[in-house]
Amino acid sequence: MTTHAHATAPTQYIEAEGVRYAYRRFGAETGVPLLMLPHFRAGMDHWDPLVTNGLAANRPVILFDNAGIGASGGETPESAEGFAENVVSFLTAMDLAEIDLLGFSVGGYVSQALVLARPDLVRRLILVGTKPRAGEMEGLGERVPEVANHEVLTEDDYLYLFFSPSEASRAAGREFWKRRHARTQDVDPESGSDSVRGQNALRADWNTARGERFEELRAISQPTLVVNGNNDIMVPTINSWILSQYIPNSQLIIFPDAGHASLFQYPELFCFYAARFLDGEVPFS
Repeated sequence: MTTHAHATAPTQYIEAEGVRYAYRRFGAETGVPLLMLPHFRAGMDHWDPLVTNGLAANRPVILFDNAGIGASGGETPESAEGFAENVVSFLTAMDLAEIDLLGFSVGGYVSQALVLARPDLVRRLILVGTKPRAGEMEGLGERVPEVANHEVLTEDDYLYLFFSPSEASRAAGREFWKRRHARTQDVDPESGSDSVRGQNALRADWNTARGERFEELRAISQPTLVVNGNNDIMVPTINSWILSQYIPNSQLIIFPDAGHASLFQYPELFCFYAARFLDGEVPFS
């Protein structure tokens, strides 16, 4: 049995450590819940409904605004570790002792910080369009820093940042843009300037090495699926290869003619691989 879907799931609130967090839970009523952590500046309505609904077919899906983002209160942390601490507080308040975790882009930074700090909470991990701490910058698009910080991100901004320049990829991007705006009631507010500053501080901190570069990835014990497009100009694709090389129990999937948002360009195929990974008794089968 399933309850609600991306476009109709009500926004709910829960108090944790003095912060009022907004979240939505929908999909199957049983199974290990999948918590999805989004990209830079994103809230609950920045996901592709084909992805969230596809994944919700066999499990509960939880979308969540961290502190200061979207409809949540509090101040936005300035490090991935601070974001991860908030996630732990949220999960504790929700009485969730085990989750599967999907982190996209900056959400992938937070996901790595979370599994390193609290490995007991996460059963399986999916990292999409993301990078390790102090990852590679070569391949970053020339206009990315400027476009990513536009006060309002337009459809053209998304096409540049998230999709490859080909006609096929841009066409897929335009279809995603329509789907992304399918929810018309109880819409998540955009993050404010204070939240964007906090998230930029997080990104800067994540670019700074601590100890031996990439070595902490060897401590990630969860089965991990790493996904990206072959031409990610936001978080260069080489970083996904690095993640797969250092995380001991991991698999890498690279989608062709795709950029940062490969999961939104190939939503059905992404859900197929992700569901097989999450549902199988053996993760890589």
